Amino acid sequence: MSLAFSVVNFTLKGLTRLLCRIDATPLERVPESGPLILVANHINFLEVPLVYTHLQPRPVTGFAKAETWDNPAMAQLFNLWNAIPLHRDEADIQAIRRALRVLAKGGILAVAPEGTRSGDGRLRRGQPGIVTLALRSQAPILPMVYYGGEKFHNNIKRLKRTDFHIAVGKVFYLSAKGKRVTRLVRQQMVDEIMYTLAALLPPQYRGDYSALHLATTEFIVSHSLPR
Repeated sequence: MSLAFSVVNFTLKGLTRLLCRIDATPLERVPESGPLILVANHINFLEVPLVYTHLQPRPVTGFAKAETWDNPAMAQLFNLWNAIPLHRDEADIQAIRRALRVLAKGGILAVAPEGTRSGDGRLRRGQPGIVTLALRSQAPILPMVYYGGEKFHNNIKRLKRTDFHIAVGKVFYLSAKGKRVTRLVRQQMVDEIMYTLAALLPPQYRGDYSALHLATTEFIVSHSLPR
């Protein structure tokens, strides 16, 4: 761990705590070792530095749009965090391979299946890219959500701190259970993952996954990990 890494993370953690009221206690449910796909919603820029710094010293990385590296300052930060550039308008095989290597080495891979920021905190339809990672790696999946961060821009204008809430669910695996993974099956799989996020959120944030009674669990295998 380099000095620059330690200084940047310490500074960002302090800054996020200054700007937000954070109850990070739910993060204690994140396993202390072993590969893990941390699947989460994506509201805005705030949750990335906040959650990343609070999960240290666990090795954590995730995808970021490739255009982020066009900004020299952001490029340095994301390189420091070993973020994986993702070309979103194509099947980015190189990004998938890098992500699978992270999991093979026992790291945490953070994935936001919505593929982009929601802005308002309400869930959008999940994209099936996570299915490939989950099935190929056979890594456990842990759902985690945040809410409240959507109020950050308005709050900061009024010099008001933002209440940032975190909820963490239960670990599970994704399994095809012998079925051929067609396009429809892949979408059902990601929808089942997204419903695990929706179940952790207050009703007003569930968005496209508000109808919890429609959730299926055909491809989800429950499992408990030792800490």
